[in-house]
Amino acid sequence: MPFGNSHNLLKMKYSPKEEFPNLDKHNNYMAKVLTPEIYSKLRDKQTPSGFTLDDAIQTGVDNPGHPFIMTVGCVAGDEETYETFKGLFDPVIRDRHGGYKPTDKHRTDLNSAKLKGGDDLDPNYVLSSRVRTGRSIRGFCLPPHCSRGERRAVEKLSEDGLKSLDGEFTGKYYALKNMTDEEQQALIDDHFLFDKPVSPLLLASGMARDWPDGRG
Repeated sequence: MPFGNSHNLLKMKYSPKEEFPNLDKHNNYMAKVLTPEIYSKLRDKQTPSGFTLDDAIQTGVDNPGHPFIMTVGCVAGDEETYETFKGLFDPVIRDRHGGYKPTDKHRTDLNSAKLKGGDDLDPNYVLSSRVRTGRSIRGFCLPPHCSRGERRAVEKLSEDGLKSLDGEFTGKYYALKNMTDEEQQALIDDHFLFDKPVSPLLLASGMARDWPDGRG
């Protein structure tokens, strides 16, 4: 990966003890869970797309966290990450999400009629609100690990899907790399445009690679 030495295959010349990261001052869920034993068991494994344990933990190694703010400390590179490295991810997810177990299932209810509130917000204090959602697409790697071609394919898939919407959902997709200054300012004024990631957590996990290619 371009954000670390996690794909340096010569690391296998060294013992797990010699390669185990120094987590003495870290305050994240990964650091609390990862032991030399888990590292030794998982460090030579990789998902079908090539994502490794060192890829997963690099952001948590580079960012110790805050004494009073517990961060996650690891990222998934693809769907298979959760199975290949379940020895790390299962307990991290359990601790981060209040006991959520591998056998638990998300409860989904998309009936918008059940949404309550919102009409009682004081306009003197609440001018606007927005909902941010994120979805993954089966068959594509996740942002920390996806290639340029994958990212562009996801953008094309998203753009085609958005173009199929009609009625009140009709709109225009703006690719970041093709935006004019005027379009950028208009979207900033409307609170739609987001900037390049600057968070050390995101940068260390490879989320800003090739910016702004494949974003919109």
